[in-house]
Formats: sequence, structure tokens, C-alpha cells
Amino acid sequence: MFWRGVLITLGVALGVRQYVLEARYIPSGSMLPGLQLQDRLLVEKLSLRSRAPRRGEIVVFHAPHHFDPVLSSDQKVGPLTCLLVNLPIINGIPGLQNPACDAYIKRVVAVAGDRVVVNPRGEVTVNGVALKEPYVQNYCPVDAIGMGPCRTLNTVVPTGHVLVLGDNRANSWDGRFWPGGPFLPEKEIIGRAFWRFWPPGTAGELKTGDPLQSPNAKAQG
Repeated sequence: MFWRGVLITLGVALGVRQYVLEARYIPSGSMLPGLQLQDRLLVEKLSLRSRAPRRGEIVVFHAPHHFDPVLSSDQKVGPLTCLLVNLPIINGIPGLQNPACDAYIKRVVAVAGDRVVVNPRGEVTVNGVALKEPYVQNYCPVDAIGMGPCRTLNTVVPTGHVLVLGDNRANSWDGRFWPGGPFLPEKEIIGRAFWRFWPPGTAGELKTGDPLQSPNAKAQG
């Protein structure tokens, strides 16, 4: 009876984590300064099952090694494998990690049908409107003629996909750099980050309004 209760409890916990809600931490600086390293976030998985992602939302998704046609060719792993590898009691055991089982966190800057331009600094224009992104404070460096190390984009987001970028534009491996193409398939999104619960001093709801609807967004002529 004891082990039956343990298994039922474990099954319920895994079910909640897999389909409803889970906690994640920030492992890198790609979302600085808004999200700091080791911040703890809650990620909900229900809303994006009934609607498409929206500009400005922060999403957690499967690593590009899971879906990028260039990176994923030799990284085929099943969902059960990744579920087990990412369990807290197993994660971190040497030799079990697989890049295809990692999860990334970025911000949606453009959705299906958007004409999006990203310049060398990492500034974004969507459908002719320059986004006002107060959460971006570290743009890519450029020289006297406006060139720099970050890649640019000028494209239309296809159906069933979004474009995601890190807030730390100068230090984020995002759609600008993925070798198989810049777009994230919506089906690869794990959930929407909506609440920071640690550290206590910065706990609260994450600000994720649509930057295209900002009153400070400026049309480009």
C-alpha cells in the first residue's frame, strides 16, 4: 500500500508538471537585466494549448537541438527520455545530459504573418513599426558604419511559427543565429513564463505586454 501511494503521488506530480505547471530557473544571461541568473519562474502550459503565442510573452521551449534541421539530425531523443532526464532527482547526473532535452527561455517579438526586421544592434521593427522594448538594455555593439557581430533579419514569420529573441540582445543565442532558420515552431513551446517566485525581493508577475501596441512604438517611414 505504501508504494502504491508513492507511485500515485509521483504520477500526479509528473502529470501536473508535464501538462499544467512547472517551476524553471534561469541558467544563463540571455534575458538580462529583467531576468537574472538563478531566478525561479512558474511556467504554465494551458493557455497556449487554446491560442497562439503573443508578442511580448516570455516562453520556454525545447532547445534548437530538438527541432532545428541542422542541429537535430544526430540528437534524436524521445519525450520520455527528456522527461526522465529533466527530473530534479536525475538532472545533473554526469553523462545523462542531452542538448536536445534542454529548454530555452526567450521573448516572442513576432508572430505568424508578421514582417519583421532586426537590425545589427538587435532593434526590431514589425510590420513597419519600431518596437519600444524597455526590457532591452544591452544592444549589440556596432561600428561607425553601423556594422557589428550580431546577425540581422528581414523576413516574414511563417504560419505555425514565432520569432523569439533574448532581451540581452548582445549575448543571446536565439533565432538570429540558429543554423537551420530563425523561427521557433509553436509546437516546440513548453509553456508561458508568467510569475517569478524567487528571489522574494523581485517576486511577482512578469511584464509581457505586446510591444507593437505600445504607445511609444514608432512607425517607420
